[in-house]
Formats: sequence, C-alpha cells, structure tokens
Amino acid sequence: MKFLIVLALIGAAAATPLTADQAALVKGAWDKVKTSEVEILAAVFSAYPDIQAKFPAFAGKDLASVKGSAAFALHATRIVSFISEVISLSGNPATAPAITTLVTELANNHKNRGVTQAQFNEFRTALTNYVSSNASWGDNVAAAFNQAFDNVYEIIFANL
Repeated sequence: MKFLIVLALIGAAAATPLTADQAALVKGAWDKVKTSEVEILAAVFSAYPDIQAKFPAFAGKDLASVKGSAAFALHATRIVSFISEVISLSGNPATAPAITTLVTELANNHKNRGVTQAQFNEFRTALTNYVSSNASWGDNVAAAFNQAFDNVYEIIFANL
C-alpha cells in the first residue's frame, strides 16, 4: 500500500502547486527521514492500526513481530521510494503531469483495496508527526508540507 506515503507530499497539478522554494523545504525535511523506511511505516501502523489492517501480509499481526521481517522492510522501502519519487518531481511545473499520473495510479490502486479518505487523513497525520519529529521543522516547512499534502489529496480524493 504505497498510498501510505505518496500522500506524503508534493505539488502536482493542483490549484496551488509548490514553488521551487517550497519544494526545496519539503525535499530537505524528507531527505532527513527517507532512509528510515521501517521506522516510518512502523510509526504509521502504531498510530493507526486500521491502516495496518489494510495490508494482507501484516493484518492481525503484532507490529513488533512483523517490524523486523524482510517483508515489512521491503514494503516500507517501496512506500518511501514512491514518495521520494514524487517529491523529486515537485516544484517544477514541467513535471506536474508526471506527478498527476503517479498519484492518480496510486489513488486507483488504493480505491480498489477499499482505502478510505479517513485512512488517507490518518496517514497524513502520522507521517507529518514522524517527519516533524525527526527533521528540522518550522512554520515554513509545515506550510510547505501541508500544501504538498493538499495538492496530492486533491488528486487522490478526486479518484477514490
């Protein structure tokens, strides 16, 4: 469920796409946490067990028992890599169509799995909490992350 993190950010073809400066703030904060894939996914699952329940490989299992598994690490890496790809495209109007395509595909895949807007919002909260606790974070970074989430969610929610 890559959804868990793509949401994480970006300024796609939305009403207010990220500026290059905003994208740099998002990228800077993300760069501080993107190598903590397992910890990111564990933080999301810990905060919102209903999200963990959407993952067939992890549903109904104790988080502590799956966190150290290769399957967990692999899935966490997939999620974080997807978010990293979207973030790397942000802040450049020429790449907005690529972001829209990636995020639309993600939305369609997660719609088919029954992921709800409420779960996307939970993910937003958990990921924002993780990044803000593990990277330099001020009002400017928070505003850029919020704009990135708003942009991504505009696309996702239109396709759920």
